[in-house]
Amino acid sequence: FPMAATDPQVLALAAQITESREQDIPLLLLKLKGILSSPSLGCEESNKIKQDIYDYGLTQYCLLILKQDHSQLQGAWATAAQLAEILSHCCVGLEVKEDPEEFYKKFLPSAIDSLLVLGKRLQAQFIRAIKEKEKQDFLHWFQIVTDAICWLFGGHIQLAACVLQNDCFLQLLITDDVETAIIMMSVLHNILRINSSVLLQVEEETLHSVLDELVYKLSSTTNPAVGSAAAKLLLLVAKLCKQLVQLFTARYKGLKGLLSKQWTGKGFDREVNQLLDLLYLEQSSGKGGMQKQHQAACIIQAAWRGFQTRKRLKKLPQAVVTLQRSFRAKREQELQHLTKQKEEEALKLQMQLQRQRAMRLFHERQLASLEVVHASQLNKYMQEMEEKSALTIQRFWRGYRARRIFHQQKQSLKEYKAAIIIQRAACKFLEKRRRRRPLSPWKAPKGLTDEQRLALQQKVDDYIKLHPASQMSEETSKELHMQAQAKLAQFLLRSRLDQRAAQRREALLAQVNTDVELLMNAPGLAEATEKDLGAFMSRSIPVATKARQTHNTMLKYTRWPWWKKLGDEFVEYDVIPDDAINTELETLFIGGRK
Repeated sequence: FPMAATDPQVLALAAQITESREQDIPLLLLKLKGILSSPSLGCEESNKIKQDIYDYGLTQYCLLILKQDHSQLQGAWATAAQLAEILSHCCVGLEVKEDPEEFYKKFLPSAIDSLLVLGKRLQAQFIRAIKEKEKQDFLHWFQIVTDAICWLFGGHIQLAACVLQNDCFLQLLITDDVETAIIMMSVLHNILRINSSVLLQVEEETLHSVLDELVYKLSSTTNPAVGSAAAKLLLLVAKLCKQLVQLFTARYKGLKGLLSKQWTGKGFDREVNQLLDLLYLEQSSGKGGMQKQHQAACIIQAAWRGFQTRKRLKKLPQAVVTLQRSFRAKREQELQHLTKQKEEEALKLQMQLQRQRAMRLFHERQLASLEVVHASQLNKYMQEMEEKSALTIQRFWRGYRARRIFHQQKQSLKEYKAAIIIQRAACKFLEKRRRRRPLSPWKAPKGLTDEQRLALQQKVDDYIKLHPASQMSEETSKELHMQAQAKLAQFLLRSRLDQRAAQRREALLAQVNTDVELLMNAPGLAEATEKDLGAFMSRSIPVATKARQTHNTMLKYTRWPWWKKLGDEFVEYDVIPDDAINTELETLFIGGRK
């Protein structure tokens, strides 16, 4: 921070910005406008305040915020336009003594780039806006940003060439919108007025682009305001840079005829006549050839315009048909949407009425039943009704849960079978490829020569001498042999048990797959016949006895009162008890489960 005396308002604002959130900083920076526009400030005091603002980094804050997404700021485009105005006022009249190269060669060009980008976005928003109020607001903010750009390069003349060479400036100038085009031509007029030799300082491509756009505006528009601004700019260029008049006559040979025929009598004849006089003075010889070229250009332009008009008239009926088709399709879609919405509302209302009617009939029947039932039997009747209601709710809930679990298992079973099919096909493919692979012919190993054999025998003898074998007693050998035999017997016994368990698992898995296939292929209850029932009957007497006991148990359970089954809704019915595992599995039995 600077050590000299600082303005208290700037110091307080800097402290407030340091302690504030990031989204609140743009609104706090708007207070700089009131500080700079104070009527009690003189020229030296104003420059001192601008120096303090720059030293405390508030100017850099404004530039950083302008580089962000302007639509996300508080106040959106209005805040961005005001910050652009504040940034330009803070930079004009500021003389940086410490590190001036950073300010003049980096900060100011970066500020110009940010302002031009903001102007480009405001121009795009203005063109896309539909409501008149929005268009006026965007045009007002665009005017504020362009004024800030003019004020900035007016205080720093070296920025005029930077503005003219910027791609965003050329994009802003090349537009078909009348209001923004007039504003951008006024910006160009201010550039030429402040720095008359700026066109000679820029690149030739940039100069040609600017002049081409001005001449194009004269040739393509019939708006007097645009034509007047373009003609005045060309006149100013011709007066300030005499060597560019020759470029006009050489590059734009039909310019004189365009000015004399299209823009004479439009309200700015004085500027048009002055420009024509300068062009005719430059034309020193070859007047007859120029007239012929002018006539030829007029003929070519007339033919081209006629061709374009006829082409546009041919495409007009097709465009009208396309527009009508899209309009009718959109209208039909809206009508279908409205019809569907009305049908849904009517269905909802109808279901509500049916529900109310059913509830009313139910209450009427209940009241009628209560009138018929004797008073002493009333409690018993109510208890029976509650039991029936509880049974109905439980039945629907169990059916829903069973269907959901079955669908989940069905999907997992399909995935399992699909995986098996894929694996089987992959195994077959790999087996076929392995069989097709040609076997390399067997080559007998090369025999050892006598020298190699002697050398190998010598190595073996040396190794035996260096590593003599350990001597083992006969008792130790027998004990080791007995341990090996015991471990071998344990391994063989364990492998036999594992083999039996594996066979049992395979049998159980085959039986489960058979049960699942029967369940999936079984017809519905409404379509079942006596022949279909035989597939689910068991010929084993123990299994049939167990099924009968289970069935009787389920019947007794369903006749229980509802209060005895209150805790059953939390029981997992998919868990199979241990005693069911010991049931005989020699034949298939599919019975009811609790």
